[in-house]
Amino acid sequence: MTSGQKIFEYAALRVVPRVERGESMNVGVVVYCQGLDFLGCRSHLDERRLRALDATLDLDGVRSALRAVDALCCGGERAGQAADEPPGNRFRWLTAPRSTIVQPGPVHAGLTDDPAAELDRLLDLLVN
Repeated sequence: MTSGQKIFEYAALRVVPRVERGESMNVGVVVYCQGLDFLGCRSHLDERRLRALDATLDLDGVRSALRAVDALCCGGERAGQAADEPPGNRFRWLTAPRSTIVQPGPVHAGLTDDPAAELDRLLDLLVN
C-alpha cells in the first residue's frame, strides 16, 4: 500500500428483471471507503438493453430503487431512518442480499486515494 492509499469496498448494482431466467444487467456501483469517510454511488440505465431482457420491466420502479440507494449513500434527511447510521452500516445494508429487482453483487475490495474517482472508473468498467 502506498502512502495515502486506503482500502475501499465496492459492489455492482444489477437489475434482475425475471429471477427465473437468471439474467441480470449491471446498472450501478456503490463504493465505501472507511479510511476516507466516503460512501457514494453512481448508476446508468440503458433502457433499450433492459427492455431486451424484459419488455414489461417497470423502469420507474428501477429508477425509484436507484434513487433510494442514492439517498442512503448521501445520508441526511433523504436517508430516512438510516440518516443517523454511519456510512459503513449503510454500505452493509445496501450490499446485503435481497430478492428485489435491483440487487447488489458481491462485495470486492481494492486500494485508492480517491474513492470518488474509483467510483467513476468502476461505473465505466462495470456498467457503461
